[in-house]
Amino acid sequence: MQHFLANPKEMYGSLWRHRDLIVASVKRDVLGRYRGSALGLLWSFLNPLLMLAVYTFVFSNIFKSRWPGSTDSKSEFALVLFPGLIIFSIFSECINRAPGVIVVHANYVKKVVFPLEILPFVSVISAMFHGAISFFVWVVAYVFLVGVPPATVIYFPLIMLPFLFFLMGLSWFLASLGVYLRDVAQLIGMATAVLMFLSPVFYPAASLPEEYRYLLYLNPITLVVEQVRAVLYFGAQPDADLLTVYIVSSALAAWLGFLWFQKTRRGFADVL
Repeated sequence: MQHFLANPKEMYGSLWRHRDLIVASVKRDVLGRYRGSALGLLWSFLNPLLMLAVYTFVFSNIFKSRWPGSTDSKSEFALVLFPGLIIFSIFSECINRAPGVIVVHANYVKKVVFPLEILPFVSVISAMFHGAISFFVWVVAYVFLVGVPPATVIYFPLIMLPFLFFLMGLSWFLASLGVYLRDVAQLIGMATAVLMFLSPVFYPAASLPEEYRYLLYLNPITLVVEQVRAVLYFGAQPDADLLTVYIVSSALAAWLGFLWFQKTRRGFADVL
């Protein structure tokens, strides 16, 4: 059946055919997170705003932290730090939700003919939506504290697009694996906590000794964090060679994740 094809064309074709369902599902996912709260969707703005304020106060006034090679502005460390936190938060939300995304929608597997492949994608888009709001908060804070952001901000979507592909592939893989191995969710939770400190979020990659720096680049989000920080705050051009490799490898990761998902989905009903 076409429904179970796993070639690259079908990967994008399935998402396009079900685009209306994806939009409705993302909207339900985003609004459902704040259902019943008095402020509703406004929390999606308040959360990153509060986070930025806390990090500005803690790192600038308590720890007296300064980013290497930067000025002594008290707000600067938080503005440099926050783009890395945005990337890590998107990554963390996606991989923590992925192992359970099919399990919590078991009724779609057993009772309804439903395009299951869109469920991991919906969670990725939902995470990207909250990341976009955090990015907006960062821009407003930058304008208020520093001034007009550098022109290289326009490269931000170019870096985020392959990151989206990578998250799609990883989410498809973990969503399928989580059906068969329920312990995956627990392992991912622990791995995420460790990975936060093995990512150049609170420090630049260049601060590590050169002989150990390659280990940091084994982390799948290191390149994204470094490139996003460079274009948003430091006004640097993205590394074209690294970005090209990242785009190709991310597209491959998306297809392999989709391939794995489509090949293993036949057993979902038996397990669930």
